[in-house]
Amino acid sequence: MELIVLWDIDHTLIENAGVSKEIYAAAFTALSGREPIGPAQTEGRTDRLIMRDMFHRNGVTEPGWTAIEEALAAAGEARLSDLSRRGTALPGVRAVLKEVSVHDVWVSSVLTGNIAANARVKVSAFGLEPMLDLQVGAYGADGLQRPDLVAVARERAQRLRGARNDVPVVLVGDTPRDVEAAMATGSEIIAVASGVHSAEELAAAGAQRVLPDLTDTARVLGILEFCAAS
Repeated sequence: MELIVLWDIDHTLIENAGVSKEIYAAAFTALSGREPIGPAQTEGRTDRLIMRDMFHRNGVTEPGWTAIEEALAAAGEARLSDLSRRGTALPGVRAVLKEVSVHDVWVSSVLTGNIAANARVKVSAFGLEPMLDLQVGAYGADGLQRPDLVAVARERAQRLRGARNDVPVVLVGDTPRDVEAAMATGSEIIAVASGVHSAEELAAAGAQRVLPDLTDTARVLGILEFCAAS
């Protein structure tokens, strides 16, 4: 039974310990010549929206996206060692990713607001990259809104891995925006209260399956197997 599993990265798979906001600030400074007046507002938004908001709040004309993506990638690569030293893979993540990755007819990738280069930096910092099929992921350069990314990942799974066009998709994430993206696209959602949002907030956003974290590998696999069979 086929399945596409798409994991959020920040606060779902890893704790970035503030490095993400440093990346946005550094990219902004590289492009504008000055430091931003406040930290980036993230919480599940795509990099396109995060950077657009930073330029707007700081009264700076937004550059073209190519320049922004290059600045973000450079800032991310420069902070790989900081991320490895200060951050961590969240509890249970290695075990559950390993178990999901051995299912031959499952595609396990990411759906993240990060650009692809920085998504790779974040998962490789903690040795998670080999357990994820990053080629079929959907990233912050692929669309403005998070729901737009689901179709991108589905198309890549079909084109690159031969997935059926009706294969079930499960999102795993820690914010109401992850929940909203699943609901808007007919996907399933496993909401994880490992970020700033409580289990109650995630349930209020519409998630029917809310876990405190990803430490219960058997429970996560059971949900995924149920979704694959549905």
